[in-house]
Amino acid sequence: MELDLQRFDLDLVDPLRTADGVIESRSGFLVRLRTENRRGLGEATPLPGWTESLEECTEALDRAQDLIGLRGPDPTLAEIADAPAARHGLALALADLRARRLDVPLVRQLGGGSRSRSRRLRVNATIGDGSIAETVEAAERAVAAGFDCLKIKIGAQSLEADLDRIGAVRNAVGPGPQLRADANEAWDRSTAEAALDGLAEFDVSYVEQPLAAGDLVGHAKLRGGAVDVALDESVATADLDRLLDVEAADVIVCKPMVLGGPDKTVGLARRVRKQGVQPVISTTVDAVVGRLGAVHVAGALAPIGACGLATGDRFAEDLGPDPAPVIDGTIAIPRGAGTGLQLAEE
Repeated sequence: MELDLQRFDLDLVDPLRTADGVIESRSGFLVRLRTENRRGLGEATPLPGWTESLEECTEALDRAQDLIGLRGPDPTLAEIADAPAARHGLALALADLRARRLDVPLVRQLGGGSRSRSRRLRVNATIGDGSIAETVEAAERAVAAGFDCLKIKIGAQSLEADLDRIGAVRNAVGPGPQLRADANEAWDRSTAEAALDGLAEFDVSYVEQPLAAGDLVGHAKLRGGAVDVALDESVATADLDRLLDVEAADVIVCKPMVLGGPDKTVGLARRVRKQGVQPVISTTVDAVVGRLGAVHVAGALAPIGACGLATGDRFAEDLGPDPAPVIDGTIAIPRGAGTGLQLAEE
């Protein structure tokens, strides 16, 4: 078994502005795991602040290259567990390889039932920070394209400005579409309380990460109102047992690249679901290989609410053709073996 790495750098069509900063491009590795007659594809695209740095990811993947022929894939995964993006790349490649050996879609390899092969997954449109006019225009375009769930980035501006933006979107799109808001740790407790009260007027379903990632008690105190509390950054940094013990979230956003692979993501999502917490699968604005892995993860957990998988159109160019495009606000799980992706050089 051999591990090949191909570095890539992909620009976004437009910068994605959030309370955490601006994302203009994504850099990482296409991970190929080869045997004599099969290959699996994975992607390692770190996002510092969420995962290890690109330098740390490179070092972990270099170690994996040295180890995999000697120790095999599973022990190698354990050796790079401290680098979640690198582990994701290898774990996805391994899962893709194993699914291709069985000639089944990856969703089946991850434990999805036979019905999941024909499911279409609802996905949300993500709308970055901007002026009222820019935000409304993006929301109207998304609804016209068939999206019935919109996630709007907030927290970079004042609370008053953000409430005006959300209110303008609700007035523009009407009562039908579900609205979500993502604050990316922007607020203190008092601001967050005021924000949830204000957002309730516009029927916002949940607010993602209103407080700092470590403030689990604060998040728990925000729960119980008309607007649910979702945790994202906390999932990457906090102890899951404590997160569940203090009942800090109504919703947990699960990003395979952050959690270390599709296997770990499915396991975590099933665990939180048993505790009455809703999982939502999302990405870290990944290229097509990572997005497809997340699509199959969401499929393995179906039925599931709208997921954050509609990010392919943000790339000026991608690693290959996407076999799971967004159509009318949904994505069909590819039916081919593995992820369903076939690159030109394969």
